[in-house]
Amino acid sequence: MRTGHPRRWTTCLVIAAVAGSTAGCGDPPDTAAAPARRPASDTHQPTVAERAAEQAALAAYAGYLEASREASRDSDPRHPKLTRFLADPLLTRVRVAIDDTRRHGAVRTGTLRSDPTVTSVSLDGVPQTVEIQDCLDSTGYRLVYVKDKRVVPGSGGSRYLATATATRYPDGRWLINSGAAHEDQPC
Repeated sequence: MRTGHPRRWTTCLVIAAVAGSTAGCGDPPDTAAAPARRPASDTHQPTVAERAAEQAALAAYAGYLEASREASRDSDPRHPKLTRFLADPLLTRVRVAIDDTRRHGAVRTGTLRSDPTVTSVSLDGVPQTVEIQDCLDSTGYRLVYVKDKRVVPGSGGSRYLATATATRYPDGRWLINSGAAHEDQPC
């Protein structure tokens, strides 16, 4: 089995499981779409349309995390739920990361905890977008070898900042199309 640079492909998988994302799987997500929170200093009162966009974006984000975990657990880069919540370029990044993990003989197990917050809503632009910030806790989310369930060296989890963008597509769906894991920024 090729183990080349386990830290590099582990990082790719973590990115995918989250926001930029990749593989993620394991237990059902602890990512119920939480109500959007805004900084206390923000006096802007969201409109009905903005609140609806926030909720739709958070639902897409939670679906993305769940679909990524399922696809990673099954080592299936073509898992059908991925296209329900993801769009390119993130969809391709997630699929490549899941396939890379599969080729290395590994899968994700455990629980990835999420606490997303909407940071901005732009309904005036084309396309309409919602920016999401999350504190991901991957301390209970492990990358393990399928063959013997050993933890992949260098794949330990932590708590870190992740960001994602939900975009409204012409068919009315909100899909997550970009994201990044900021592992150097603990939360």
